Amino acid sequence: MYKLILVAGARPNFMKIAPLMHALKNHPSIQPILVHTGQHYDVKMSGQFFEELNIPAPDINLEVGSASHAVQTARIMEGFEQVCINEKPDCVLVVGDVNSTAACTLVAAKMEIKTIHYEAGLRSNDRTMPEEINRLVTDAISDIFITTSVDADENLIKEGIPSEKIFMMGNLMIDSLVANLPKAQNTELKFSLMNSDKTIQLGDDFEVGKYGVLTFHRPGNVDDK
Repeated sequence: MYKLILVAGARPNFMKIAPLMHALKNHPSIQPILVHTGQHYDVKMSGQFFEELNIPAPDINLEVGSASHAVQTARIMEGFEQVCINEKPDCVLVVGDVNSTAACTLVAAKMEIKTIHYEAGLRSNDRTMPEEINRLVTDAISDIFITTSVDADENLIKEGIPSEKIFMMGNLMIDSLVANLPKAQNTELKFSLMNSDKTIQLGDDFEVGKYGVLTFHRPGNVDDK
């Protein structure tokens, strides 16, 4: 039995890991082991995603929690090294570009365990983004590169990755989207506006089909009013 560790750490990872876990369920020759680093750890950022995406409970949870980039990465590496010692996997698969992605790839590479990066080759060419550093580090030491777009293939080839190591297999986020469309379409719509003091319920102003939703994530987008 081929032992494959799949790493999930933060919210974007869960939506990419879900289709893989569903595809590997009861696989005749691959034993998937799901490791949750705990980079995102509370109910709304972690547990709710596992429940709604129907992802099996992690086999191992490192529970690293929040910290600076350096401290969090170090904690993940320390915990994941012990996982690899205990489990002796044939291969480690990471997704995306979060701290867990780079940290677990570093551990596996140093332990001479084969690594697969799903969503490899994406570049913003902006090194002020922590994710860009994680992408560059991960792709510099991975063994197999699974991509989601032509430009990702081109970026890897420019960086010296042999084409025989690159496989375009599509965007896992689309798999999650398609799988969850019926649930989304049948969801009762509820709206609330959060501030530091209270939750304000918004009602009739938001009619179906006549509103938009924006989410803001990056510090550069939200820290400067």
